[in-house]
Amino acid sequence: MDLSGCRTLIVGLGRTGVATARFCAGKGATVAVADEKEAFELEDGIAAIGDVSVELKLGGPGNEVLSAVDLVIPSPGVPPVHHLLRAARERGIPVMSEIELAYRYVKTPIIAVTGTNGKTTTTELIGEFFTSWGKKVFVGGNIGNPLIGIAGNDDECEYLVVEVSSFQLMWIDRFRPFISLLLNVTPDHIDYHGSFGEYRRAKERIFENQTGGDLAILNGDDPEIASLGGMMTADVAWFSSSLVVERGMFRKGNFLCCSMREGTEESYPIDAIRLRGNHNYENIMAAILAARRCGCPPQAVRRTLETFSGLPHRIEFVEEAKGVEFYNDSKGTNVDAVIRALEAFSKPVVLLLGGRNKGGDFARLAGSLKEKARMTVLFGEARHDIRTMLGDAVKTVVVETLKEAIDTAWSSSRPGDAVLLSPGCASFDEFHNYQERGDLFKQTVRRLVEGR
Repeated sequence: MDLSGCRTLIVGLGRTGVATARFCAGKGATVAVADEKEAFELEDGIAAIGDVSVELKLGGPGNEVLSAVDLVIPSPGVPPVHHLLRAARERGIPVMSEIELAYRYVKTPIIAVTGTNGKTTTTELIGEFFTSWGKKVFVGGNIGNPLIGIAGNDDECEYLVVEVSSFQLMWIDRFRPFISLLLNVTPDHIDYHGSFGEYRRAKERIFENQTGGDLAILNGDDPEIASLGGMMTADVAWFSSSLVVERGMFRKGNFLCCSMREGTEESYPIDAIRLRGNHNYENIMAAILAARRCGCPPQAVRRTLETFSGLPHRIEFVEEAKGVEFYNDSKGTNVDAVIRALEAFSKPVVLLLGGRNKGGDFARLAGSLKEKARMTVLFGEARHDIRTMLGDAVKTVVVETLKEAIDTAWSSSRPGDAVLLSPGCASFDEFHNYQERGDLFKQTVRRLVEGR
């Protein structure tokens, strides 16, 4: 793809937007970046642009910025309903995601991971498997290191392992991973995609360019995914917690079993795995299938499983005081993530829930709360709506901020409880992102514990 002279508009000046702007400028494109924030809110991004020639259009520019544009590239967090993307399509201006652009320039095989929950853990785990194997691997995508940042400079890598979002998959054309993983599909981002069907179709695009020599890894327990198996052009492998699959991975007692193409079977003892929870066992099975397809030896997989303890903000243990344990699951930004987090606990849970609702139906939590939670503390913009949806499922306290929610949980908890922040909502009512929300939770908990 020749970008020389291409008048390119990048929407969003986050990390991916900056990397894309620098890449396009380096290829001879005329580059502009639009962002709804003002310059004082984008100091880091502007500084990262450096001396590259880029025109900044900040403060919520209108559709007039499209008047002299040949190509629009949205950053991963920009929803498909954004006015600039809608206007570009109406005017016939091509819209291309950053992963599509990067794909045109990379030569290294791509393993792509998507799904509603578990994407980041699975992506990082595959990368750890390859590192333990001694392979040079790039791990990134929608988790901090954009794929465009290595495009054209990937010669030393043997594999590229990338997390991809529904927003990115909306705007692909040729993007073709040789291994694609779809972990699960449950309602999320309905406020942006318009319907669950549209959201699901965006996720499924990860497979559309694969051929018979490629591999699609699917969740056999997810009814939204299981129906895809017969429609795949790629080879298919399954993972399941409840079914014995002929080709793929499944749980059998205290082992995760892998049924290989040659008819052989290998197993991995759950007791030796650091990660806990059935949702993580599903992530692990999907990751093992990808790694083993590439030839990663079982001993490298086992070494990794014995040491990999997960990522920050994903059911992350924070502190214990007076018999009460505190866990940070700030990344749990939808209802199904909350259900999965609750399933990981055998002790009574004091659940902190709230933020900005993304269209989630919190009434679906009622059964899990009755089984797992002793009480729920609601906070943030959606607290009253969530209270209405939950009804009388469990004892509920409503406060305004996360800090108040933590104080309330601390004062209300009993020895043997687990205080869990798994908000089920976006963070943008009170925080810039889920990391900032999780960090505040950890800092506040540690101050409370130190003060005892």
